[in-house]
Amino acid sequence: MNGIGTLNERSLHRSLKEHLAERGDEFEVPVGDFVVDIRRGSEIIEIQTSSFGSMARKLDVLLDEYTVRIVHPIATETYLHRDRRKPRRSPKKGSVYSLLDELVSLPTMLDHPNLTVDAVLVSVDKIQRFDERARRGRGGWTTVDRRLREIHDWQRFKTTDDLLALLPSELPPLFTTADIAPHVGSRTAAQRLTYCLRQLGSIEMVDRTRSGVIYRRTN
Repeated sequence: MNGIGTLNERSLHRSLKEHLAERGDEFEVPVGDFVVDIRRGSEIIEIQTSSFGSMARKLDVLLDEYTVRIVHPIATETYLHRDRRKPRRSPKKGSVYSLLDELVSLPTMLDHPNLTVDAVLVSVDKIQRFDERARRGRGGWTTVDRRLREIHDWQRFKTTDDLLALLPSELPPLFTTADIAPHVGSRTAAQRLTYCLRQLGSIEMVDRTRSGVIYRRTN
């Protein structure tokens, strides 16, 4: 699996690539002006551990000729490793709704028939080192690597309906983000979900009140 780009590859990215690998796959190969993680015939698989926004130009080009699958790991459990201290569990916990943090960068991406997004729920070990130059010279712990501990679940988003499925099943005909927030974990996640669905044309704004924007589904 050696190839262009692997020298700077982090552990989590490499482990997911090994998990996905099938016989005949090509790894870290040039496709036009870009290098892709995996090429499997006419399918491109990109393991994206960071911002989706940075992929905009790459997707614009690749989706014209290939089907593209974005595999995005979300840490539901994180174990912090700092020097020789005993690892401790971070209080921060992601969920499938954390995918919305990235989808807002490209809110209409699920409209494209050649695109699939996989949210992979994982446990990770986060390796940190103290850096005196971090935090504007005050010093702090910086992450130097993330390592895959376990894969818990794999959820696929291919169409707008898959995103609509994140809404509560018993949602009133007219609703606000306050109706969605308890189901998705926070008001911020609810706002991001409604933003994406509105951009996709699946919901529309019908009114604005002191309690917030009122939406309804369009189908």
